Amino acid sequence: MKLVFVGAAHEVTGSCHYLEVNGKHILVDYGMEQGVNTFENAPIPVEEPLIDYVFLTHAHVDHSGMLPLLYAKGFRGQVFTTEATADLCGIMLRDCAHIQMMEAEWKNRKAKRSASLTPEEPLYNMEDAEGIIKRIVPCNYGEIIEVCEGVKIRFTDIGHLLGSASIEVWLTENGTTRKIVFSGDIGNKNQPLLRDPSFTQEADYVVMESTYGDRYHPESKGDYVAELAGILQETFDRGGNVIIPSFAVGRTQELLYFLRKIKVGKMVKGHEDFPVYVDSPMAVQATGIFQENRMECFDADAMELVKANINPIAFAGLKLSITSDESKQINFNETPKVIISASGMCEAGRIRHHLKHNLWRPECTILFVGYQSVGTLGRNLIEGAEEVKLFGEPIQVRAQIKKLTGLSGHADKNGLIEWITGFEEKPRKVFVVHGEDSVCTSFAECLKAEYKLPAYAPYSGTQFNLLSGKLEYEAEPIILKKKAKPASGAFARLLAAGQRLLAVIQRSDGLANKDMAKFTDQINAICDKMER
Repeated sequence: MKLVFVGAAHEVTGSCHYLEVNGKHILVDYGMEQGVNTFENAPIPVEEPLIDYVFLTHAHVDHSGMLPLLYAKGFRGQVFTTEATADLCGIMLRDCAHIQMMEAEWKNRKAKRSASLTPEEPLYNMEDAEGIIKRIVPCNYGEIIEVCEGVKIRFTDIGHLLGSASIEVWLTENGTTRKIVFSGDIGNKNQPLLRDPSFTQEADYVVMESTYGDRYHPESKGDYVAELAGILQETFDRGGNVIIPSFAVGRTQELLYFLRKIKVGKMVKGHEDFPVYVDSPMAVQATGIFQENRMECFDADAMELVKANINPIAFAGLKLSITSDESKQINFNETPKVIISASGMCEAGRIRHHLKHNLWRPECTILFVGYQSVGTLGRNLIEGAEEVKLFGEPIQVRAQIKKLTGLSGHADKNGLIEWITGFEEKPRKVFVVHGEDSVCTSFAECLKAEYKLPAYAPYSGTQFNLLSGKLEYEAEPIILKKKAKPASGAFARLLAAGQRLLAVIQRSDGLANKDMAKFTDQINAICDKMER
């Protein structure tokens, strides 16, 4: 019975953990890395076709975005997640595949112009996304599900995103049971639309996130509606647009909730009929999914509106942009407006076009409403970049750059501590993941020193025996020098085999000397043959 840490170890994105029990191989999340990645991830301990199940905490790309690649490499098992997450993945994974294919096509066109002979292959394609979507098993909150002999799971509402969950996992091997809880991303309290995070009572082991493990939200939450209305008023009075880079799923719907209140309250004087464009096909589809899952996921305030036959995320002047032609026309309309577009960190999608048209205009405002990872365009703008490059063109940053302070889908340090101390008995071990390098370390130290919790922040590749409660292999951080391009074909298989060999070598400490000597001779013989 084994736990291996693969992704989001001392990093914020790319969540992935591996479980092994009774010969079954399980992944918990398989997310895409975003922004700058400091450390190199260890490979998944087994080849992709051998993975039996995936347990998915929620639909955000840094938790789900590599699932189509898993399918492309031969996975044919089942993906267990909540009903709402299953619905959201239906649009988000297709969108990811579309982006991968479009970016590869764009790079190939550019390569032809520069006479490059190396074609760019997408990480995965639409067929892979469709394949993994068909393997998703929707589950209800609170229901204990027997996945297979020796494996049971339950999803608990964690309040981060529509359908988001912490996952309780019961593993039984040779008559002994261990319970491990994966927190997923723990939600912030008193968010619009969504319920507050629920607590879990007991666990032997906990794997918890630490994204905001070194910071606090304001003690008294600001009046987001009034703050947003003030930004709109100032910008519209200057004749500018308010551009909001926003995650298509979650944050966009929260903004619509606020904007409905501003519209109904006529809080922007002289511009009461200002148009709001949601320029993201995925955001449009996600808004519909929010409506479909409102009974299971909305909080009491939102449900009061629903009961009064009021749509809490719709209003007069809301314009939904689907096609690329509709998107292009938005910036030809000179009326001061709000443009909400993905992606939230400005790394891809239509938002980059809107930034190109508006960043250089001093009358405009770029309003950030979510966390910006290190190395992303969004983070660069917040930190004061005076010039950025978009589509190969340098753009001067003259627009106002602002943040809607305190608005976060993540629990802060207090919220994280409240969740982990909510267990009735202290877990045997708390593994701290999904945070920046220093944050993982400091938050684990905080839990140990101040709350007497046995906390530990593992690096990628660390292996833990859930039966004995001991580390089998403690990985050292491997600094990522250069991000390699995804390999394909025979070379990809060779690279995967090499990574697997490295993992075996790292676990060879403790073998008999004669066995290690024989193993070494075999490796050297292969190398000698290849170098001739």
